[in-house]
This record gives sequence, C-alpha cells and structure tokens, in this order.
Amino acid sequence: MNTPLIALLLLAAAPPAQKAKELAAHKEWEELYLAFAAADPASYPEAQRPSVAGPLLKGCEALLPEDAVMAYSLGERAVAFQETAGGLRCLARSALKTDQRAAAEEALKKGLATFPKDGAFALELGRLQLQDKDSAGALTTLQQVPAKSKEAAEAKKLMQQARSQVSEEGAARREAERLEQRMNGEPSLGDTRQARATAGGEIRSAGLSYESGVGKDGMRVRQNSRFAIRYFNSDRDFGQRAEYEGKVVSALDEAYEFTQRTLGKARERQLNVVLYTRDEFATHMGARYATAVAGLYSEDAIRMNDAAELTQATKATLVHEYVHAALDEICPTGGGALPRWFNEGLAEYIEWRYLGLDGPPRHLRDVMRAQAKQGRLPKLSAMDSQAPINMPQPEVAYGTSAMAVRELVRLGGQEKLLDFIQKAGQGGPFQEVLKSTYEKDSDGLDQAVRAALSGR
Repeated sequence: MNTPLIALLLLAAAPPAQKAKELAAHKEWEELYLAFAAADPASYPEAQRPSVAGPLLKGCEALLPEDAVMAYSLGERAVAFQETAGGLRCLARSALKTDQRAAAEEALKKGLATFPKDGAFALELGRLQLQDKDSAGALTTLQQVPAKSKEAAEAKKLMQQARSQVSEEGAARREAERLEQRMNGEPSLGDTRQARATAGGEIRSAGLSYESGVGKDGMRVRQNSRFAIRYFNSDRDFGQRAEYEGKVVSALDEAYEFTQRTLGKARERQLNVVLYTRDEFATHMGARYATAVAGLYSEDAIRMNDAAELTQATKATLVHEYVHAALDEICPTGGGALPRWFNEGLAEYIEWRYLGLDGPPRHLRDVMRAQAKQGRLPKLSAMDSQAPINMPQPEVAYGTSAMAVRELVRLGGQEKLLDFIQKAGQGGPFQEVLKSTYEKDSDGLDQAVRAALSGR
C-alpha cells in the first residue's frame, strides 16, 4: 500500500458497505467518493465489495457527461473494490475525457485481458493506438473484437484504416532502410550524405534532419542538432528500428515544442537521450533506481527507464526530464543553482500541463488537502537541498513543489517566471531573488499552497 493512502486511512475509519448504497440513492456523489476515497477494499469481506463497487460505478456513469474528473475518481474506486467490465469501461472513458491517456490505456488493456468477449475494450484500445500512430498494434488489437459483437462494424472500419497506415509505414520503413544502408557505407547513385561518421563511430548532424548510425559503445544513435537518441539494438531489424526511432523522434520533438510553448524557452544545445529496457536500466543505473524512477536527467543526458515501448506515461516522463535539461541551459550556472523543490516542482508542473491537468491528480489533491488541514504538508525550505524523492512521502513532496510553482505562474505568468529563473540561476541567494520578484519567500509560498488547497 502506498504512503499517501496510509495517510488518508489514518483520517477516518472505513465506512460500512451499506453507506455506499444510501449515498448513491440520494445522488450524493461527492460525499460517496469522500466516504470511500481512503477505504481499503481488503478490509471488507469479499462478499461485501460488490455492494460498494456498484454505487461507485453508478456515480461514475452518472457524472461522466458533466464532471469527468469526479467520474474518474469514482470509477477508480469502483475498480479498486471490484474489477467489472462496466467499471473498467467507465474508468477508461473518464480517463480519456480528463486527458489521462496512460490510465485509459491501462484500464482498456486490463478489460481486454479480463473480459475478451466485451468488444468495447479492443475497439477503444485499437482507436487509441491508431491515434498514437501505432497502426500495426491497432490492427492486432482490433482483430480481437468479437465478430458478433455490436462493436464489430466500427472495428472493421478502423481495421481498414489501420491496414492502409501499415502499408504506408511499410513503404516509409523501406525508404528508411535504404537511407540507413547508405549511412552504413552503401550509397545509392546520386545520393548525397548530410552527415559523416567520425573515426570513433559517432554520427554527427548539423541540422534538424535526423541521421542514424552505431556509436563506439555499440548503441544505436539517431541524432540531429537538438537530440542524440541512443539505445541498444536488441533484436530489432531494420524496419523495427526505423519505426521505433520514428516514435522516439516524435515524442522528443513534442517535448521540445511543449516546453517552448509552456515555459517560453527550450534547450538549444544537443541533448543525449538514452533509452533503456528495465533490465538495462538496472544494470547501468542500479536496481534501486530501476524500481523507483521512470527516468532521470543525469550527466547532461536524459536516461529513460523501461522505454522499450513508448506509452503516454513514458512521453510525460520525457517532458518532465526535458524540463530539467532545459533548466540546465537556461540557468547561467546550471540547474543546480536552483533549490531542489523548484527544479523538480517546475518539471512536475509542466508534466501536469502536458497531461491536461492544471493541478495535482484528484487522488493526490485529496491527500494534500487533508495534510494541509493538519499542517503536515512538507515545507519548501526542507527541500532546498533534499530532493522530493527522498522525502518521507515523495508523491506529496513533488505535488507540493509543483503547486508552489503553479502559484508563481498565477502571480506573474510565463514571462515573469522565465525571467525569475534566469536571475535565480545566476547563483545568488535564491530567497532574495524570490522576494524581489514575487514579494514572497518560501514561507509565503507555503501559505499560498495551503490556501490554494483549501479553496481560499
């Protein structure tokens, strides 16, 4: 059980199962959620769990058209008590409406595995994969829609679309293979190289077009002037490499553009991005990191854990780590000149924005609100030099840091924040720059975060 949930469990005893039915009968959906937000399903007899899950699902379905955020919270609790097809469907739909694609994908995959005869799961998962340009995966998924289900006709249309895209991607892969063969020393008549391999095996590119090769460390390298993407070849063939690299390129370009829009400035110096499988990450970074972090920015490189497949969660982590890399360049003396809470808080806040959120996810907000009332939120000053991940409750520490950055954005907007970062990054006293720019110190920001959580 995670630490934030333990914190909530300390606040209230588990309500009786009958309470869920009573609240649902009066359509008191928020009260229903609050009553069972902290409840541990394992503390209820197995026979009673459906009587809690049912009312929670009813609330999810009722609120889905108008309040998707609360619907998602109710759906999440419903599935925790009992994984039904209806619960997983509502959870996935509400996740999509609140731009939580990773959560939606997870719910759909679980539904497909548990309820294969329900065509909705394969249909919606296939639709998501098509949107993510994974046409081959979409085709495989859509083929699992039962032929006699009500979703079969729509699935057939999407399969035609997927087959067409697979065909186009095949042509693109063949062209990529031809280009890669050129880069490996087999140029075609009339071809002109845009990059050259150095004696050490590195590939260098001066523009935004990407070039591929193999580095002296044996890793595949695809790079342009912004990014150098590195990964171990594994068992991918030419076509699979081209497809994988294309997805990574798209995700990195998106991280660059989103940071540029949201912060007002992105990193211009080339950035190494190393993509590991979970086992590779454990080998290179250590087993503790492999189980604790999705990615990290270290030694002028983003190092991504479990990046063999690019999910929405992986892309969000890329954005988070890219912000750290950008700060390292924006600050005249490097990102280390900033307090740890600000560095991590800015990355977390921009990750929220990337996921379509303006604040912490619902479950985290509830935990933080409860701790704020009890005066137990971590203080920013405690995270000046200690990273949020090393605090007793990392999720709450990250959330508090990001809320503080959100308050700075609210006070002065994007341009003022960027100007503040550049001044604070010169290595002078951070508190003085904070006070002169926003007329607040860390204690004042602590108070602003508590006020925002309480709704004042």
